[in-house]
Order: sequence, then C-alpha cells, then structure tokens
Amino acid sequence: MSIMTLLPFIVLIGAMFLMTRSAKKKQQAAQQMREEMQPGTGVRTIGGMFATVKEIHEETVLLEVAPGVHAIYAKNAIGAVLADEEYNRILDGADPITGEDGPVVPDDVSSLTGAEATEKGDKAGKIDLGKAEAGDDAEPAADKAEGDKADKAEKAEKVDKAAEADEATAEGDDAKDGKKAGGADAK
Repeated sequence: MSIMTLLPFIVLIGAMFLMTRSAKKKQQAAQQMREEMQPGTGVRTIGGMFATVKEIHEETVLLEVAPGVHAIYAKNAIGAVLADEEYNRILDGADPITGEDGPVVPDDVSSLTGAEATEKGDKAGKIDLGKAEAGDDAEPAADKAEGDKADKAEKAEKVDKAAEADEATAEGDDAKDGKKAGGADAK
C-alpha cells in the first residue's frame, strides 16, 4: 500500500488523539479545581447557583445556599470555585467598575451627535393624537364616530330581519312537507 492511501487514516487517528487529549486535560483541570475546594469558599454549581462550601465529603459537598439553608450536592455538580473577591462581588451585587473610570451614559441623543436639536425636529418627533390639522370644512371626529355607529346599527337590523325571514320561510317549507308526508301515510 502506498502512503497516499494511508494518509487519510493517519490524519483521522491524529485528530481523534488530539481531541481526547484536550478532553482529558479539561477533566483533570476540573478535578483539580474541585479538590482545591475548602470550607468557606464560594462556588457556582453547574445549574448557576452560588453557594458557600460548609463540608466536603468523599463524593458530596454540603453547600450553604442561604443563611441557615444547607443542601448536599455531588462534587461533579460544582462548576467553578470562585475567588473570595469575585464571590463577594456577585453576592453583594457590587459593580465591578468603580470610580471615575466607568462609562459615561448621556442623558439624551443630542450629546451623542454633537448637534443641537432644532425646533422643527422637536415638533416632528411629537404626535398629536387629539386633533387633525384639516380645514374648517372637516367633519369633527366625534360626529364621524356617531355616524359610524348609526351605520353599524342599520346593518345589524338588516341582518336580523333577513335571518327572521329565512326562519319563517324554513318553517313554512317544513309545514308543507309535513302535510304532504302525512297525507300520503293517511291514505
């Protein structure tokens, strides 16, 4: 066999070796991190819960999830062991950025563009929901709404009358059919 036919298999085996090696390194790092846990350290579980380690056993860990509330977790459920500063920052909700170095958030958009807002731009941004700028011959909105209600009422009355007429016609047809059928049975 030539080297060219074996080359794809060699590359595949090499890739598998590298993938398993990196996975083993990750497992060893996680195991070492779990072994470094000591009572009093802050941890984050794989579910995202932050707690303080109270006791460490062979396969389990006793965590204090709230003052006076304890829970037993498997060691492999610990996602990360946190440094004391980071754990306290997370629990206290303190902002990691302190002092004057923090980001500056402007109060309005004009400070971002550097241009002053014009009166025309201010008016264009506002919407008048009460009145339309139509001429004097425009119909007021209240009168138009009353007209729409009247039209809807008229349409509803027409539909009701048509339904009543259909019912009366259907009853008359049933009566005629019944007489014909009854007359045939009587003879």
